[in-house]
Amino acid sequence: MNSTVATPSATFAPARRAVFPFTAVIGQDDMKLALLLNVIDPKIGGVMIMGDRGTGKSTTIRALADLLPEIEVVADDPFSRSPQDRDVWAERGTDDLPVAHKKVPMVDLPLGATEDRVCGTIDIEKALSEGVKAFEPGLLAKANRGILYVDEVNLLDDHLVDVLLDSAASGWNTVEREGISIRHPAQFVLVGSGNPEEGELRPQLLDRFGMHAEIRTVRDPELRVQIVEQRSEFDQDPAAYLTKHQAEQEALQVKLVEAQQRLASVNLDYEDRVRISEVCSELDVDGLRGDIVTNRAAKAIAAYEGRTEVTLDDIKRVIVLCLRHRLRKDPLESIDSGYKVEKVFCKVFGLADPDEAAVNGRQPVGAR
Repeated sequence: MNSTVATPSATFAPARRAVFPFTAVIGQDDMKLALLLNVIDPKIGGVMIMGDRGTGKSTTIRALADLLPEIEVVADDPFSRSPQDRDVWAERGTDDLPVAHKKVPMVDLPLGATEDRVCGTIDIEKALSEGVKAFEPGLLAKANRGILYVDEVNLLDDHLVDVLLDSAASGWNTVEREGISIRHPAQFVLVGSGNPEEGELRPQLLDRFGMHAEIRTVRDPELRVQIVEQRSEFDQDPAAYLTKHQAEQEALQVKLVEAQQRLASVNLDYEDRVRISEVCSELDVDGLRGDIVTNRAAKAIAAYEGRTEVTLDDIKRVIVLCLRHRLRKDPLESIDSGYKVEKVFCKVFGLADPDEAAVNGRQPVGAR
C-alpha cells in the first residue's frame, strides 16, 4: 500500500455491502494498533494475528479496509497503479492517463489457492504464436496497494507462505514460465490470522511478519453483552448503525492520512535506537528484522499520535508486538507471551521491573 492516499471521502454511506465499522470494534487493542501502524507504514512488514476462534479477527481486518479512503488509480490498469507511477508512463509512452478512484483493495486468500491463482499465469501458447506476453493476473496483482488477508495462515502450504512473504518484502511479484518472465508490483500489507490450537508457523516464517498480536476471548460478562448487543444492532439496521459511527470513522480516517504524511518527519533519538538494538541483542533475536521493525513501528505510533519525536512510551507500546514472535528457537515451543521482552526492555531502558510493578500495584509494560 502506498504511503500517500487520496483525500478522505465525504461519506461512509454503505455502497455494495455494509461492513462493521472499525471504530465500533470493542477491545483487542493490540490487534487494532498493529493494523493501524501497518497502514501508516506498510514497510513494517505486516501482522500475524493469533487467537481464539470467534474473537473478531476477520471482522476487524475487513473493517480496517473499509475505513481507508479511496486511492487514485489508472482507470484500466490491472495492478491499480497510481497515475504518477513512472513505470506506467514508460509502459504507455505518455503521462496522460485515464484516472479513477477506488477503495483500497482487500483480497482474501482462500486456503486451497494454487500458486497460479496467487501469482498469476502466462498463456504460453499465445506468447509463442502471437509474440506477446499474455498474462492473467493473480491475487497478488489484485492486492497491489491494498491488504492481502490470509485466514488460517498456519494451515497454508509453507511454499505459498514463502511466496507471499517474499512479495510483501520486495513489493514485486515475478512469474516465470518456459523462459518467459513477467514482473509486476505487489505492494500490500500482509495480514495473517490463525488459531494456535491448529498449529504454529515455523519460526523462520514467523520472523518474516513485522508484528505479532495475540488476542484472547473477552471474559468480562458485561463486555461480552456489550459486544453482542452492538453486533445485533448492526445486523438489524446496518445503515443506521454506520450513520451513528460516521463521525468517528471520518475522524480516524483523517488521522491516518495525516499520520502517513507526517511519518517522514518523525525522529527517533540515536540513544533510543541503540537501546532497542540492545534489547534485541539481549533477547538473542536472530538477524536485524526485530531492530528495523521496532524502529519503524515506534515512528509510526508517534506519527499516529500527532508527534514528530518518538517517546519512551511509544517504544514501550510496540516493542512486545515487534519482538515476541522472534524469540522461538524450537518449532515445538509456544510463542513467548511477551513477559521476557518486557523484562529485558525495562532493564535496558532503566524502568521498574514488571515483577516489582505488579507487586506495587502498578501496571506492567504492555498491559492496557
